[in-house]
Amino acid sequence: MLRSDAAGNALGAGRLKRMIRYTSLAVALVVAGCATKDDVDDLALDETPAEVMFNEALALRAAGDVEDAANKFSELDRVYPYSEFARKSLINIAYLNFKMGNHSEAIAAAERFTTLYPGNEDSAYALFIIGESYFRQIPDVGRDQAVTGKALQAMREVIQRYPDSEYTKQARQRVRATEDQLAGKEMEVGRYYLTRRNYLASINRFKVVVTNYQTTRHVEEALYRLTESYYALGVVNEAQTAAAVLGHNFPQSEWYQDAYSLLQKGGLEPQESKGSWLSRAFGNMKLL
Repeated sequence: MLRSDAAGNALGAGRLKRMIRYTSLAVALVVAGCATKDDVDDLALDETPAEVMFNEALALRAAGDVEDAANKFSELDRVYPYSEFARKSLINIAYLNFKMGNHSEAIAAAERFTTLYPGNEDSAYALFIIGESYFRQIPDVGRDQAVTGKALQAMREVIQRYPDSEYTKQARQRVRATEDQLAGKEMEVGRYYLTRRNYLASINRFKVVVTNYQTTRHVEEALYRLTESYYALGVVNEAQTAAAVLGHNFPQSEWYQDAYSLLQKGGLEPQESKGSWLSRAFGNMKLL
C-alpha cells in the first residue's frame, strides 16, 4: 500500500532531522581530529520508535537483565532526549544504576531528573535515590564524613519538599542515622583535642553536637565533656550549666553522675547560668 504524500513528507522530515543530528555529531568529531570509523559508527542513531525502545527496556528490566535494561533506557534518552519516554527512562536509569551499586551514575541521573522535572510525581523518588546512594557510601566514623553530610541534606530535602510521600518515613530514619554518624565524628575529634588539653578546640567540637545533634545518643557524653573542658579551663559557670542541662535531660545518666562528681571535687554543684549559650540551646531548662 502506497503512503500518502503527507505521510511520506512527514517520514522524510523525521529522517532528515535524524540525519542532521547524526551528521553534526560526526562532523564535530572529525573537526576535533579524534574521530575513527568506529567512533562515527557508534554515533548512528537507532531509528526504533521511542515507545518500542521503552517497552524493550521494560522487558529487559522485568527479566532481571538490569545492565542491558539500563543501557537500553540510556540509548532511548540519547536518541529521543526531549520525549515523554526520555523522562520515564531517566528515572529508570537512576533506579537501575542504584540497584547495580553504581552510585555515582545513579546520583547523576537522579539529579538530572530533579533538575529537568522538579514538579513531577517521581521527583520525590529521584531525590530519595540521591540520598540513599550517598547513604550507602557512608564510611566509618574515623574517616571524612562529606558523603554523610550529602546524604543528610538529600534526606532532609525529601522530608521538607515531599512530606506526604511514601519515602518520607524512611528518609526520617536516614536523617537520624546520618546525624548520629556526624555527631560521632565530632565527638571523636573533640576527644582527641581533650586528651591533648586543647580545651578550646574540644569545646568547639562538643558544642556542635549539643547545638545541632541534640537527639542523638552522643549528646549525653558531649554535655559531660563540656563540663570537663570548661572546668579544666576554670570557666566554672559554663561547667555548672553543662552539668545542669545534662542532669535535667538525663537524670539517670552515668555521664551526669560523672559530671556531678567532678564538680563536687571543687566544692561546686550543677547550676544554670542564664547567659550561657547552653541555656539558649536547650530552651526552658528546669533547674535541679
